[in-house]
Amino acid sequence: MRRPLRNRNAGALARDWAVAGAAATVLSGIPSTVYSMLTGADVLAPTRAAGRMLLSAGASEVQLVVAAALVHTAVSFFWGALLIFVLPRKHVALWAVIAAALIGVLDLRIIAPSYFPEVAALAFWPQMADHVMWGASFGLALARRWRART
Repeated sequence: MRRPLRNRNAGALARDWAVAGAAATVLSGIPSTVYSMLTGADVLAPTRAAGRMLLSAGASEVQLVVAAALVHTAVSFFWGALLIFVLPRKHVALWAVIAAALIGVLDLRIIAPSYFPEVAALAFWPQMADHVMWGASFGLALARRWRART
């Protein structure tokens, strides 16, 4: 059972968010990267698309990679900040995967086509797999930390 937010230690919650967010940020690109490598697709296409969320098309490859790292980290921690407050403690990894899949639909089918056409142009399923991996990484890291404290 989830404890009410007011009874939680804010410092522990912040550390949980940092650890789970870092795990999700680092691991979430694995599916699309592996897919690109196996199919011979451009491995950096998703990185450039994410970088173009901040920079114009004239930016250099290095600038796009740095911008992509910033965008990816910010978006990952944004969603993590929201989810850490609403995910139940029971079956947290499962609920995080479900939430990440819903976020994936929102990101890839609603937000990207309207605002980020280069992201929308990427193959859907590898990007959705990245979202699911994000949820699994975030949820498993949270589950481990929450289990260790109880």
